[in-house]
Amino acid sequence: MLVLGIESSCDETAAAVVADGERILSNVVASQIPTHAKYGGVVPELASREHLKRIVPVVDEACHQAGVSLTDLDALAVTEGPGLIGSLLVGVVYAKALALSLGKPLVGVNHIEGHIHAVLLENQTARSACNAIGEPRFPAVALVVSGGHTSLFRLEHRPLDSASSPFFTCTLLGRTRDDAAGEAFDKVARLLALGYPGGPVIDHLARHGNPDAVEFGRIRMKGNPFDFSFSGLKTAVLYRVRGTSLAAEAEERRAWRKAAGSSPPPVEDLRVHCSQSTLDLVASFQNAVVTDLIERTLAAADEVDVESVFVSGGVACNSLLRERFAAATRQRGFPVFFPSPGLSTDNAAMIAAAGYYRLMAGCRADATLMANASLELGTLGPKAAESRN
Repeated sequence: MLVLGIESSCDETAAAVVADGERILSNVVASQIPTHAKYGGVVPELASREHLKRIVPVVDEACHQAGVSLTDLDALAVTEGPGLIGSLLVGVVYAKALALSLGKPLVGVNHIEGHIHAVLLENQTARSACNAIGEPRFPAVALVVSGGHTSLFRLEHRPLDSASSPFFTCTLLGRTRDDAAGEAFDKVARLLALGYPGGPVIDHLARHGNPDAVEFGRIRMKGNPFDFSFSGLKTAVLYRVRGTSLAAEAEERRAWRKAAGSSPPPVEDLRVHCSQSTLDLVASFQNAVVTDLIERTLAAADEVDVESVFVSGGVACNSLLRERFAAATRQRGFPVFFPSPGLSTDNAAMIAAAGYYRLMAGCRADATLMANASLELGTLGPKAAESRN
């Protein structure tokens, strides 16, 4: 079965063709980073306009790379939420029109579910390449961590003949109460004039700093211990910078970047314009975020008795997170699975893969399919329900 996936939840216009939910024939992503970089974050109205410009050529390119025509497709899958409503609408409306014109079935996919499927899709790709990395086992805990989401789920396998849930069910264990982890990276990078997106830049610069130089303390949560909060950590960085030489240095860096033009400077050039104190600060900030993500995920894994840990989303590209997660789970005796960087960030291959399993379970969408910026995934676990109340 050839499924065309369409993803437009935020600032990536993406389309992909995936065969039988596991073989990627094409995966095209049009990034909007140059559009939003000067603002230090995604501007929703600009994002939706860029999607309008790019959706048709991106889908055409995905079909071209896959060597198929639109009529060769068996079905379409599109992100229906969560995300930016204007961005989502572009993908959903286009997918509905295309499915109607082709007479092909359509299914809506939760963006977060797509990120979870990216782990399984990556595993299938690795197996096809004879790369023995082990097999993800259920039940599992999944951490989806990106610029818009930081959520923990317990995954339970379900056979495809169960129409109530394609492939697995999700129970929400915890989520961020304020900023997502990726959002905190972006805001700290903007504060320090390091560029956008903040995650990759901080990841590179932190390698040259001392992660123990600044003591931020552990983030403590009332209620659900599996919930996250990064707003206070971001504010702690702000207070450490405000009114100090670090603030003056950031302004000098901002002026240097502006004089350099719109293209982001090489990271090594940026590092030259960072004092050791700035490098130590970003290394300590990253260390605090990574420590919190790992500790809460492993605490959840211990409590709900799982056999695997999945980590996906844009922040899953972070090198320190991958390194420390691998070491921590090795000690506990269960494996951790990450997608490759191309499947960790927003992409349409994960949407096509998730859509395939939904289609196999009998799910179909019709003309009433609507974008839902606050679309939920899974049922609430007891601690998550209690903290929400």
